[in-house]
Amino acid sequence: MSASVAIRQGAPDDSDGIEALYPDAFPDEDLLPVVRKLLDMPSGVLSLVAVEDGVLVGHVIFTDCGLSDADARLALLGPLGVASARQGQGIGSALVRDGRERLRQAGITHVFVLGDPAYYARFGFAPETGVATPFELPVSWRDAWQSLALAAAARPPRGTLSVPEPWSDPALWAP
Repeated sequence: MSASVAIRQGAPDDSDGIEALYPDAFPDEDLLPVVRKLLDMPSGVLSLVAVEDGVLVGHVIFTDCGLSDADARLALLGPLGVASARQGQGIGSALVRDGRERLRQAGITHVFVLGDPAYYARFGFAPETGVATPFELPVSWRDAWQSLALAAAARPPRGTLSVPEPWSDPALWAP
């Protein structure tokens, strides 16, 4: 990643850059509806952007979540997008590392992600078996459901992840 890329908390004036980023990063998926809903939430969302020379080149969202049967401070990572011309240069990694540290400092004990195990393993994510997704995953996606403990002494959570409304669409959890 270039030293000229800055990671910072997202702001309302980043919306045009975010609107352009996701169709470029994911030309076969329409992630903008869930991104818009998440960014419109009044609280419970950590939005980070990567900016280089005034141009938004990456974005990630972490959403506060809970457990259906317990009191827990958890977060869900996603979506994470990097401009297609800048992929493979460490921008996504920098966004995840920065977000992970901010969440740890805020007292979040675990982060969950539904994503490529080969990519997220580099941050310490491992397949999750104690916390179920809000909707059943296809068997072929089982290894994509992963978690990362942010606090060394954190007990492994058990239950079903409780998500805010933007994540309550079953289509977001299916192929």
